[in-house]
Formats: sequence, structure tokens, C-alpha cells
Amino acid sequence: MNSPEIARRPLGFATFLVIAGVIGWIAAFALTVEKFSLLQSPNAQLSCDVSVLVQCSANLESPQGSLFGFPNPILGLTGWVAPIVVGAALLAGARFDRWFWLLFQLGVTAAFAFVLWLITQSIFVLGTLCPWCLVTWAVTIPVFWVVTLRNLAAGILPAPVGVRRIAGVLSGWVVVITLACYVIVAVLAQVRLDVLGTL
Repeated sequence: MNSPEIARRPLGFATFLVIAGVIGWIAAFALTVEKFSLLQSPNAQLSCDVSVLVQCSANLESPQGSLFGFPNPILGLTGWVAPIVVGAALLAGARFDRWFWLLFQLGVTAAFAFVLWLITQSIFVLGTLCPWCLVTWAVTIPVFWVVTLRNLAAGILPAPVGVRRIAGVLSGWVVVITLACYVIVAVLAQVRLDVLGTL
């Protein structure tokens, strides 16, 4: 069942997916290159190693950096292709059935959950802030909210009418919701790592 919101060509939504996907892919590519540098020379000075606090090395070399047995950036290289392709297809006039949006929602939610875990590990366990990881976090968060609220409002995700209505209203506040998430991460980083005190 396709709702009118899903049936029409959503130019803003599609463009956002493409731009977010490209930014996320660039961050994943940069991290992959840095990982290759470490594999070639374990003592290499990475371009993203700014200080003891702001660096990529600790994250890439940690167990958290290869949670599934291979470097996490590979997940980004493959995963960020999805929003790019979906966004481009929508711009070309493609329409997707409900099952497709549910699978896309599953992927976006899994990415969001993974990023939340990486944020906690980075701040509370590793004690570092990886610049390219920050870019990934910064893009994954709004992608999750935009896709989830849109799917709720359109009835793709099963929810009562009241929830759908609220999701429709909140869709106009995605920027504020995203900024609130950024603030929460920044406050956690400051309280735990004293970021301002080490700059």
C-alpha cells in the first residue's frame, strides 16, 4: 500500500539522501585509507591524528574499530551506497513498495544503533574523538530521524494515527532534533573528556 506521501516524487528527501550518502561515503573512504596506512606502517602518523584526544589511530586499532572481524570503515563504504542509490532513484522518478521502505528503515536503524554504540565506546572507553568518525555520526543521526519520521508519517511503519500525526509535525523539526542530538554528544564528550580544556 503506497500512501500519497510516498507516491509523489520527494525531491527534498531524495536530495538529502544523496548528499548525506556522499558525505558519509567520503568519511568512510578517508578512514579506510588511514587504516591502510596503519597496516603498511603501524607507526605511521595519520593525517587525522591531531592530538591525544582528537585522533583516528586509537579507534582504528581498537577492537571496537573492527567489531565484525574487519575494519568498520568497510561497513561505511558499502552501507552509504544505499542512501545514494535510493535518493538517485527517487530523483529519477522511482517508486518503492512498502517492503522496500521497511528494509531501508531496518538498515538505517541498524546504522543509527551502531553509531550510538560507537559514540559511547569512543567517549567512555577509548577516550578519543576520531574526526572522520564524527563526520559519520553527524550524518547518520539526521538520516535516521528523516527516514524514520517520514516512514511513520506515511504509514510505512505501523503506528496509531496520533503517532503518525506527531511524526508528521516532527518532520518539520528534524534540524532541531538533530542539533539536540549533537548537543547531547558534545556535552557527554565535554563532561567525560574535558574537550575544551585540552584544546
